[in-house]
Amino acid sequence: MSLGLMEEEDLAEYFRLQYGERLLQLLQPGGGPGAGGAGTFQRRMETLNLRWEELGVKEAQLKAHIQKFEQFIQENDQKRIRALKKANKERDLKRQRMRELARAKQEMAALRLQHQHLSKKLQDYSIFNKYLEKVVETSEFEEIHEVMGRYKTLVSMHYDLMQSAQEGQEKIERAKARLARYMEEKDDEVLQHNNELARLQMRFDRARSDVIVWESRWAHIQNTAAKKTLLLGTIKMATLNLFQIVTKQLKETTHVSLEDTHKQLDMIQQFIQDLSDIWAEVKKKDLPQIRV
Repeated sequence: MSLGLMEEEDLAEYFRLQYGERLLQLLQPGGGPGAGGAGTFQRRMETLNLRWEELGVKEAQLKAHIQKFEQFIQENDQKRIRALKKANKERDLKRQRMRELARAKQEMAALRLQHQHLSKKLQDYSIFNKYLEKVVETSEFEEIHEVMGRYKTLVSMHYDLMQSAQEGQEKIERAKARLARYMEEKDDEVLQHNNELARLQMRFDRARSDVIVWESRWAHIQNTAAKKTLLLGTIKMATLNLFQIVTKQLKETTHVSLEDTHKQLDMIQQFIQDLSDIWAEVKKKDLPQIRV
């Protein structure tokens, strides 16, 4: 709740407490001192209105005063806030400057130490300057900077030579590495070829063993074939002789080739079948046995 709203509520409560009961007495018929009819009541009403107007004016004045007071308070708060911000900013700025001053002091101390260190180095190196002066006196050089230039040239040449030597060494190392990789690859190839040779030797040995086995089997097959060929020839000769006997018995002319053993056997089988049938008929008739 703002200060203005609290002041208005307090002001209304004040007027209610101070004038409320008196206004009620004045408004009641015959109330209050000197009450005397309608005219008196009219005058009281006018007086009351005047008082209300005065109260309204006073209330307006009081509100204006409160508003000015609130504005004054707000302005003071704003000024106070600005003052606090300014103080904080100045305090931060002071702290920053103090930190910068501390860093500057540290840098100054470090520079002093460095100056002392360089001064000591300069004092220590002064002997080299004296040495160079003596070198100039006893050599072909006329100035110290010529000696320094010559020294720098020699250092540069030495650096170039070292660089070349290092590059050459690196090339040698790379060549050695390539040679080692090549030798390793060739060793792997030789190992692979040896493994392949061993595998082929095993296959050759198995093949040679198989050849011996198959040669033995082939010899057995040839012997068996020769025997079977001899047996087949004997069978064919016996079949042909039997076929010729049958044809003589049949007294028929046949056109069966002498080499066609199967047809010869068919005719022999048919002849035997016919004889068997005749023999069966003879037995049925109880005829004497006839020897063929």
